[in-house]
Amino acid sequence: MAPERGTLLLLALSLGLASAQQTLEEVPVQPDFDARKVEGRWLTARLAASHTRLVSPEDPLRLALHSIGTRDQDLEFVLFWMGEGVCKGVNVTVHPTGLRGQYQGALQGGGSILVRFVSTDYSSLVLYIRFQDGGGGGEVTSLWALLARRLPGDPRWLEKYLEFVRKFRLQEAPIFNLDGEHCPAPTLHLAAAQCPPPDA
Repeated sequence: MAPERGTLLLLALSLGLASAQQTLEEVPVQPDFDARKVEGRWLTARLAASHTRLVSPEDPLRLALHSIGTRDQDLEFVLFWMGEGVCKGVNVTVHPTGLRGQYQGALQGGGSILVRFVSTDYSSLVLYIRFQDGGGGGEVTSLWALLARRLPGDPRWLEKYLEFVRKFRLQEAPIFNLDGEHCPAPTLHLAAAQCPPPDA
């Protein structure tokens, strides 16, 4: 597995995700999405997937979204992962697809990543992330996350998020938040290559 692809799929693989059931037509996108308003620090309040064999909460692997930034028209996600005695940062850059609020990139070695901002008031955020192996017929894995600027977050947004959990019969997954204070600054920058807009 190519290092870039392996890093981008680290979270999905660590949670043991199987094929996603929902199609893109079923996943909404935030109207009039403003990318600059999602810049800054985010904390993960809840995380779920369509199917998952949950890792143990005692598992030494931790991977967490730290913040979101913009780079021209692109979005950059800053992640930190921590293992036994190891803490590293990584930046992942994705590109606009033409649908406002949706970003995608092609991964080296095949496959793609798609990010859709489902709903946000810029203090809370429901985020959908889809990974697809190989070509258009490859296995699809997906994550749904509820992010907040502060925890525990707004209970109204928790209920909005839980509506998606119920609708798609998602399974809750462990969450981790790393402040990155004891990790070196990200030195690995994964810029996912541009690829054609996804099929609906």
